[in-house]
Formats: sequence, structure tokens, C-alpha cells
Amino acid sequence: MTYEIALLNGMAEIDAADWDRLANPEGGVPIDPFTAHRFLLALDRSRSTGKGTGWQTRPLVLYRDGIAAAAMPLYVKSNSQGEYIFDHGWAQALENAGGTYYPKLQSAVPFTPATGRRFLGDAALSPLLLDAAIGLTKDNGLSSLHITFCTEQEAAALAGHQGTLHRITQQFHWENNSYASFDAFLGDLSSRKRKMIRKERETAQGHGLTIRMLTGDAIQPQHWDAMWAFYQDTGSRKWGTPYLTRAFFHELHDTMRGDALLCLAFDGDRAVAGALNFIGRDTLFGRYWGCVENYSCLHFELCYYQAIDWAITRGLQRVEAGAQGEHKLARGYLPTPVHSLHWLTDPAFAKAVARYLDQERRAVDEEIEVLTAYGPFRKTEQDEKD
Repeated sequence: MTYEIALLNGMAEIDAADWDRLANPEGGVPIDPFTAHRFLLALDRSRSTGKGTGWQTRPLVLYRDGIAAAAMPLYVKSNSQGEYIFDHGWAQALENAGGTYYPKLQSAVPFTPATGRRFLGDAALSPLLLDAAIGLTKDNGLSSLHITFCTEQEAAALAGHQGTLHRITQQFHWENNSYASFDAFLGDLSSRKRKMIRKERETAQGHGLTIRMLTGDAIQPQHWDAMWAFYQDTGSRKWGTPYLTRAFFHELHDTMRGDALLCLAFDGDRAVAGALNFIGRDTLFGRYWGCVENYSCLHFELCYYQAIDWAITRGLQRVEAGAQGEHKLARGYLPTPVHSLHWLTDPAFAKAVARYLDQERRAVDEEIEVLTAYGPFRKTEQDEKD
């Protein structure tokens, strides 16, 4: 067998069928819609990634006997924006010591804090892909390589490889315990939390709005117009400048509306709030929320409760509602470990980060244990009573 590594200049340089054969070898609905060729290409074509964005698209592909056998979504980063595994402190520490942190190499899905495979294709070739990415980091004088939101299996298999460090952080995910209905889910909660959620749903549904769940051809261009306005509002307040361009939403309509689920609230014919989700094989991924008018509890209804209800109805196993947010805990989303891998060029810096990660892992483990104990699920017979 002969092997060849290719560093491409964008997703357009690899055939969609070749990439998706590696990203989704099982076929059918992707486990992770974000590593599908159409999603990553939409980011490039809409100029949400590329020149001036801090994300230079450089997919890494391993060919075996001339056939694509493994690949990584890979980017050269000039900042740490849109990553959600925060390393700003690392950058400051290295630069305070006289080093240069940027540019760096990043295997990730831009602006998307969702766990998924980062080593696509034949898993036996993952060490070769990692070796190639480390080699690129060294040869180009980059400070580091970061593989963020990888799977637990990838992290376990590759931690320690050439000194690669394993980082564990956390998110809040909802798990479907074979619930027959939303009320069945509520039945697993303590009385106090059950009453809180019912009250929030009554409040949100008492504003006289109509809530619609739209996917596929039911999503029309005007719905993306509304979602763009919502995204602009939230993005401007959270990040200053929203990451995605308007053209990205056009790309979603053209190529990914079957992967998308819009939860929109209408006042008459006018959409006033909405949440954008993406549909995986067993997971609903919540991504963006926004509104043009404020309604009490509507955020909880559109982002969390409607998502849970939709997932239960369609037999999905979980809902991932994005990064951060301890307020999700009371609404049935429990703390879940999130994995990433990091390789640092400077040996002294790598040792310092390794010490930090050891301490961080212990702290995260303790936090997950404490937060889970404070979760909304009933623990005693008294909790079962209304």
C-alpha cells in the first residue's frame, strides 16, 4: 500500500461523496451533521470561514493507494474566536513569556460546540493523521495543534501520542430515558422542578403566539430571513460581531434545510422569536436563538422544551443545547464531559499546560458530581408527590 497526505485549500477541493464516505461511513442520516461536506462547504462558500475570519480552511486528507481513506477538518487560526474550548489564558501565558501563540492549527467545526468525530474514515489511520497534523505544526512554526469537541473514544485512543494532552470540560445535555411523552419526562423530576417547568411552559404558551416546528421543504426563504434577524440580535449582544454571514443562511436553505429544524414563534404572520437546531441520527443539536420582542419564558420554551418534545416524539436519544449555561440544569440538562486534544510545540509550555489540565480535570470531575446531585431528577418518594 502507498500512502499520501494532502493539505487542501478548502472544502471545494475534495469531492463531497469522498468526504461524506469518511465522515458518515454508516450512511443515512449523519451522526454528526456538522462534519458533512455540505455544512463545511457552506461555511467556505458563504465566507463565514476564509480570509479575514480567523479560520483558514485547510482540510487534511490521507490517501491510500490513491483513494481517500481518512481525513480531518483542519483550520489555521489567527485567534481563538468561535471555538468554545477556551485557551485565551494559554495564549496570554505564552505571549507573556515571550512566545507567539498565533497562528495555531485547529481541528474543529467552526462556531460549533458539538461533539463529533474529528478523525474521519478508517480509525486505524487516526495516528497517521495526528502525526501529519503535528508535523504541519512543527514545520510551519505554529505554536500548537488543537482538536476540539472530539469523541471520548478518539481522546482515549490518542491522548499521549507524541505528547498530545487530553483536556476535559463540560456541557449540559438532555438524555432520553425512553420517554413516551414530555409528561413522562416530567414524571422523573422532583415535584418542585416539575411545577417550575409546567409554569414556565404555561407562561410561554400564554402570550398568544403560535409556535411552529419546521424542517425540510416546510422551511421557506422568509423563515431564514427571520432567523437571520434573530441571530444578528443575539450575536451582536454576545460576541459584538456575529460569526456567520447572511449568505450562510442562503446556503443552509439550498443544501441543508433537511438537516435543520427551525422552532419559530409567530405573532400572527410575523415571526418574533426562533431557535435553529440541526438534526443528527440520534441527537438534536441546538445552535442559535434570538428574538425581536421579549416574552417571558419564551427562550426556555423554544430552545429547551420544544427541543425535548420533538426529540421524544422522534425517538432521538439526546439534545445538546450548545455551550455553557448552568440554567439548563434545572430544565433537565445534566453536566456531561466534553473532550479535546492539544499538542504544544514548546516543551516547557507543554509541561505547564499539562499540570494545569491535571488540576482542571479534577475540578471538572468534582463539579459534574456536585451539579448532577443538584439536578432536577427526583431522588426520594417525597419528590414524587405533586
